[in-house]
This record gives sequence, structure tokens and C-alpha cells, in this order.
Amino acid sequence: MHKEPIIGIDLGTTNSCAAIVEESGNVKLIPYKGGEYTIPSIFAIDDKGNELIGFEAKRQWQLNPRNTVYGAKRLVGVNYSSDVVGTMKKAVAYNMRAGAKNDVTLDVGKKEFTLQEISAKILGKIRDVAANYLKTPIKRAVVTVPAYFNDRQRQSVKDAGKLIDLEVVRIINEPTAAALAYGVGKTLKEKVVIYDLGGGTFDVSIIEIRDRVFEVKSTGGDVFLGGIDFDNAIIHHVLKDFAAKTGIDLATDPVAMQRIKDLAERTKIDLSAREEVPFNIPFITMTAQGQPLNIEMKFTRKMLEQLTNQLVDRTLQMVARVLVDSGLSTKDIDEVMLVGGQTRMPVVQDRLTKFFGKPPSKGVHPDEAVAIGAALYAHSLEDNSNLRIQLLDVIPMAIGLERGDGGFHVVFPRNASIPNAKQLLATTSIDNQTELAMRIYQGDHDTVARNDMLGEFTFSGIVPAKAGTVNVEIIFDVSVEGILTMRAKDPATGREMKTTVRVTQS
Repeated sequence: MHKEPIIGIDLGTTNSCAAIVEESGNVKLIPYKGGEYTIPSIFAIDDKGNELIGFEAKRQWQLNPRNTVYGAKRLVGVNYSSDVVGTMKKAVAYNMRAGAKNDVTLDVGKKEFTLQEISAKILGKIRDVAANYLKTPIKRAVVTVPAYFNDRQRQSVKDAGKLIDLEVVRIINEPTAAALAYGVGKTLKEKVVIYDLGGGTFDVSIIEIRDRVFEVKSTGGDVFLGGIDFDNAIIHHVLKDFAAKTGIDLATDPVAMQRIKDLAERTKIDLSAREEVPFNIPFITMTAQGQPLNIEMKFTRKMLEQLTNQLVDRTLQMVARVLVDSGLSTKDIDEVMLVGGQTRMPVVQDRLTKFFGKPPSKGVHPDEAVAIGAALYAHSLEDNSNLRIQLLDVIPMAIGLERGDGGFHVVFPRNASIPNAKQLLATTSIDNQTELAMRIYQGDHDTVARNDMLGEFTFSGIVPAKAGTVNVEIIFDVSVEGILTMRAKDPATGREMKTTVRVTQS
């Protein structure tokens, strides 16, 4: 019996796309009407209460900025109290507030939405486009996430799939997917660096390809660094210049901001091909006397490079760290792959050429590689596939427990291979204790307070006895998708104990 196909989905911060391996074995991006392959990751509600997704949402963005959600992937699985939220609030016109689990809730068109619901809407749109094109229902997908997503962020993407009855068969990391697009079917023996600078996130992974085995040596990244920040550097400069000339702060005017945002993105793209472009917006606002005011400026490629220099520096510092973690030097690297639209910026390519002593490869398409890799992996999971791909990935940041002194006891170090399991022996600390509570964190800091809390785990059913006489064996298991599960048992009886997991409310 022929099952429905599994598609590959690149759920991006700014754009998303999907791909499929056809029966002929060819990989094909799934086109959208009008011949576009990517769909903007934008959700909106118009003044009549209609939900709009993708191009329809993008088209009305300038006129309806408060009820148009973009860049939401940056907030998935994030605590409302995190710095990320404060930074996003300054950059977007839509309203965010704390939800029931201290997650981020959005108010759009008089309704409230969780981040999972927004992701689900975008996933649903991609699925519908694919189903219309393939003329068959789509129930299963391989979805990609930034390599630097933590456990909660990965779990959120799986939950988004559940909301629309889309089985997320597997979550794989974006740079790993791009490596598959580059390496599958080529019988390579190479060590490659995938430098993935997308709309909202930055990842770098070092991957050893041995024919059909793709082994990630090390990975790192920043889920708050991407093309949006390059746009924001232009926007900030324009606002400052306009305020200096007129004394007017346009940041409080959502429609003016939206017009500046649109032109900032276009200007950035144009400067990859040209040395200088005009930046003109007529009638951006009025003086107190009712005189119309225009923005009239010029941008040069040099100016843009100066404004974004520290963003490029941050990516290269991460590249250096990931190289050290892998134990390799720049000479050991066979190819450097560029993924993500922002890698089209000439200065990014120049700096990488200097860093590695050779120009980056043109071996993959920066916008399409991730979806293509996801589709290849999806195909390898199908029963009738003759393409068995072995992925050996790693966790991006350490997972561990809170110690009594607030320190971080690492159970799985950063770049530990997955799937992976560890056992830990814990003991009771007070007489007749029947429960054992632990807090689990993920991050790269020595103190738990600076890491992300994944949850609080309580093991109940401990036999009451003197402190220190009862042992509990705790098994930590990280799946191939980088998602943690835990169980506990009493080594004396072999009996499994009840585990309750309270996902963080911190």
C-alpha cells in the first residue's frame, strides 16, 4: 500500500518552504502560485477578521502593522521574562504579553494566540500548498529547526504540528539538512562547515560526510542573530538621521516604521549588487504646521558594512568557537557552505574567505538547501526507500541539573552526540523522604540562573527510610531529535517510579 508522502519543511523566521522527493528520485521544491518557492512566515488578521498567511499577510503589512505577526520563530519556546522578548518588543508593532505558562502570548485582531498556534498556522499553509500541488493529503513531515534551538523550542515545533494534525516525523537541524542537500548521492569523504545566516537565526556546524553518514562534529549559534538585525541596523540609522534633521521620532508611528522597514530590506538586498542606492520615502510624516516631510538619503555598501560590522564579527567568533570544539583547524575543512539569504552580502563572503583561506563553495542554493535536505531525509525514512542516510548529530548546549549551591551539574556536555542516555545515582537527603525533586536546565553557563530551565521533575514513590540509605537511579535520555525524557527506578527492587514533569513556569 502506498502511504502519503512525507514532505520536508523549512520553517523559517522570515520565509518558509517545502520540498519532496518524487518517485523518480528527483528532489523538487514545492511551488506556490505565481512560481514562488518560498512563502513569507507572516500571519495577520485584517479589519474584517479574516486570517491571512504568507503573501496575503505580507501585502497588507504596511497598512495593518499592529495585527501582522512576523519573526515569531524567535519567540518560540521562550520565557516572557527573557531578554529576547524585550529586544523584540522594540522592533515589532504587534502586542506581546505573558501567557499562562510565562510563555509569550500575542494579541492579534482582538484574539489571543500562543507561539505554537502561530507556527501551526504557517505549517498549515505550507501543508495546504503542498497538498494542492501534489494532489494528495499531507499528514507527515520532517521539519527543520535551528541547530541552536533548545529542548523546549524543539518541543514547541512538535506541538505546533499536533495542533493541525501534522505528524512531525522527525525534527532535524537546519545546517545538517543543508549538508544533506550538498552531500547525498555524491559518495563524498569531506569535512564541511555549514555557515547558516538566515532571517532570524545564525547557526554554524562542522559536519563530516562519509558517503551516506553525516556526522556533526560540533555546532553553535545564536537564535537572535539574522537578516532582521541587519535591517534593524539600517532602520536605526535612518531614524537617528531623521530625528537629528527634524526633531521627530518616527519610532512611535507604526505605519511610518513599516514603510521604513520595507525599504530597509530592499536597500540591503540592492547593496549586495550595487555600491550605492538612494533611500527615499515621500510624505513619511507631517510637521506640527501640517507640512509634509520626506526621507531623502543615500546608502552606500561601505555604510551598511560599518553599521553591521559587529554582527558579522559575532558570527565569526562563533565559527572560531565551533572549530575549537571540533578539534579541527581551518586547514582541515574541505568546503564552506553558505546557507540563508543574508550570506549573499559580499562582506560575509569576503570575511569567510579570509578566515578559511579559500572562497566559500557555491555547492548549495542558500534559500533552498534546508528544505531539500529535509525532503531527502524524509524520503530516507520511507519504507520503500533504498536511500538509508545515517545522521549523527549533537546537542547544541549542555543539559544538566541544579546543584545545591546554584551551580550547574552537567549530565550531557555541549556537542554530546545524540541519541544518548546517561544514568545518575541520587540519594535521599532527609529521613523518610518519599519524593525527590530536580530542576533540569540547558545552557552554556556554569550557574543555572543564566541557563534555560527545561522543567522540574518530581519522582514519587520512594520507600521511607533513613537519609542517605535509599538510592534512586535516574535515566536521562536524549532522543535523536535532541529532546529529553527521564525515568527513575529503585535499583534495589528494579521498580520504575512515577515521574511527573512540570514544564517550567519560571
